[in-house]
Amino acid sequence: MQFCAAVLLLLCALNPQALSADIPHPKIDQPALDKLGWKLGCQAWTFRKLSLFETLDTLNQLGIHYIELYPGQKMAPDQDVKFDHNATQEQIQAVLDKCKATGVTPMSYGVVNLPNEDGDARKVFDFARKMGLKNIVSEPPADAFQLLDRLASEYKINVAVHDHPKPSHYWNPDTVLGVVKDRSHLIGACADVGHWYRSGLVPLECLKKLDGRIIELHFKDIAENKEDVPWGTGKCDVPAMLAEIKRQKIHPLFAIEYESGEGQELINNVAKSIEFFSQQATELAK
Repeated sequence: MQFCAAVLLLLCALNPQALSADIPHPKIDQPALDKLGWKLGCQAWTFRKLSLFETLDTLNQLGIHYIELYPGQKMAPDQDVKFDHNATQEQIQAVLDKCKATGVTPMSYGVVNLPNEDGDARKVFDFARKMGLKNIVSEPPADAFQLLDRLASEYKINVAVHDHPKPSHYWNPDTVLGVVKDRSHLIGACADVGHWYRSGLVPLECLKKLDGRIIELHFKDIAENKEDVPWGTGKCDVPAMLAEIKRQKIHPLFAIEYESGEGQELINNVAKSIEFFSQQATELAK
């Protein structure tokens, strides 16, 4: 039985299911991204209607080389298994094999609960280490940061505090600063710029407040009606935000994240966002 399961997982990893959508191939100026030290990835939540394996196939075709995993995504289209930090070693290896086959590197995991309890928090860090992750994205309770700073130092893995919209505890960057300011630089922010706009804040000003503490970004552009739109067409002022990230001289993961849309329209919007990001990077890298 174990052998059959392993063979099935290997077949899923090496022989991706054909996707029904027409996947564009947006231009990406990789030398410009390399010069800036930026990594363009995707929060797997963007493609939550797909399995993780299908998401990896989609990112491969879009030219995206990094992914942030989220807890609970269906692992493969033909399996009723959800992937998270409770995964077996066999499941972890199958996902790592699939990542290697598609050329997509897992960088982050979240948004996941990190409680003020060593055993439960350590389980997430153990999973992150097995997956080779750099960041864990969470909205931890305020009393957990002493423990999390210790675990981050032990595992050499960052903890990035995410901001869901108001009334989430961390909707305002001032609150994030309050919990990270006295901690090591392994503790910082996952800047969700779209959620700031949804909370009535100006994303550019929020980025400036977090100068020196940004670990990664959930990157979005949002229309006046609070819906996701292709980057450069909304109200978040993407060019100014990217210029600010360059000014701060940081080298974060930009995780594409869409909260709405599906199917071909979603894929097309992601491709448009990739091209706009690449065009801006080309200009900023001059």
